[in-house]
Amino acid sequence: MSRDTAPLTLGGVVTRALSVWGLLVLLVLLIIVFSLLKPDTFLTYFNIRSILSNKSVQALAALSVFIPMVANQFDLSAGFNIGISQVLAIGLQGQGWPWWAAVFAVLLMGALVGLVNGTLITRVKIDSFIATLGTGTVLYGLNAWYTGGQQVLASLPDPFLAISGNLWIIPAPSLYALVVSLLLWIVFEYLPLGRYLYVLGASPRAAELNGISAKKYVTLAFIAAGTLAAFAGIVLQSQLQVGQSSVGQEYLLPAFTAALLGATSIRPGRVNVWGTILAVAVLAVTVAGLNQLGAPFFVEPLFNGSMLILAVGLAVQAARRRQRRGTEADQAAATASASSGAPVTE
Repeated sequence: MSRDTAPLTLGGVVTRALSVWGLLVLLVLLIIVFSLLKPDTFLTYFNIRSILSNKSVQALAALSVFIPMVANQFDLSAGFNIGISQVLAIGLQGQGWPWWAAVFAVLLMGALVGLVNGTLITRVKIDSFIATLGTGTVLYGLNAWYTGGQQVLASLPDPFLAISGNLWIIPAPSLYALVVSLLLWIVFEYLPLGRYLYVLGASPRAAELNGISAKKYVTLAFIAAGTLAAFAGIVLQSQLQVGQSSVGQEYLLPAFTAALLGATSIRPGRVNVWGTILAVAVLAVTVAGLNQLGAPFFVEPLFNGSMLILAVGLAVQAARRRQRRGTEADQAAATASASSGAPVTE
């Protein structure tokens, strides 16, 4: 008997659909509500372009923390990585580096940060929270030392500024986020590397028994995460056109919120690419709508913090439901097999 042949009631179908597409439904409802409340300003090209351009760095940051999170590891250095990357991107050019060389050096630095994180976690056996918080704090100190607490100014060439420009009428940063999302979706849905990381996140012992090296794949995940965070910093600098040591850390909380909230949708119970992107969109639309309604400046951090708590709770509940459904399906299949004498088919 197949595990998926159990009959579904109408209520079960609706509940399942909402658990999979709940964030999309919420996003549509938010757009409708804010469009009705602010019909002259919310659903306009200028506002949509502003959301896509400004929140694309947040989407890249969320995808960055998502990668190691698949393996149940957490990268708290992502925000600090973005911060020092945006400073170095302009600082190196101010010292006479060609823009492409500065970009390459920043990406290489991001990969190195990821390598250090992966090594500390997989070889030194430091918990990912502590290891990445430590490297992030070191990055923050290096950033403050490099800038001296001052803004970094330089004349940036047009090719570098074009990184955050428009492709026809579409902001280029939103296209970067889309391309990265597609690549990660392919990796985690269709390639062995993605499946290995999911197995490592679900059961390190099972991964070890199947010959999946945590040292290799978790380190690769952190290298990819560090490189992506550095790229987010480059895009951010192309937008800001001034280096500030205080910029970057504010992207960490929304990034984790989006990745965890995304685990409640599309593939409920596990972090996934499109759930993360939907969560970024929900957060971006909500903040933009509240700002247009005249909400004070402190509403955004209050909202992000509350959403993080809610996201963790919902993600835990979704994971438990997923595990419970799997256990019940196994029990039902075993019972049916025992009563009929037929082998269980997966």
